[in-house]
Formats: sequence, C-alpha cells, structure tokens
Amino acid sequence: MSITPTTKYPLLQEILTLRGLSLQPVYSIHDLANIFSVTPRAIQNRVALGQVQSRNLPGRAKFLSEDLEAFLVASRKKVGNVR
Repeated sequence: MSITPTTKYPLLQEILTLRGLSLQPVYSIHDLANIFSVTPRAIQNRVALGQVQSRNLPGRAKFLSEDLEAFLVASRKKVGNVR
C-alpha cells in the first residue's frame, strides 16, 4: 500500500503539473500570466479588482502560493438549481 502525501495547494499544483511547472515560493505577474495563459495586464486587472491578493515585497508585486490557491478556490463557478 502506498500513501500519497497530501498537498497544501491542490488546485495550484494541479495547474502547475498540467503546465509542466513546479511550485515556487513567490510568483511575479509574468509568472501568473504564463501559468494562466493570459496577459500580464489581465493579472493586473484581477489585482485591481481585488480578485487575487498581491504582496508588497521588494521589487514589484509578488504572489504567494497561498494567495493563488485562495484565488482558485474563490473562482469556482456557482451552479444554480436547474429545473
């Protein structure tokens, strides 16, 4: 019997695996644009709307794995009752 270790960021790691990327401690706007196949401006718009949290670390805006996981969890579509 093998035990699969649980991951702290399952949604983020799923996307990274599909893209052939590895988990990093900190991501830039350009990293996110690459991960989600969008422009850096699209990421900036999400930050401005408060949809994804950025950190004010030295240099430009940075994103932590926990922030991206929270963004992915919050981005789930809500399914209404279908009659």
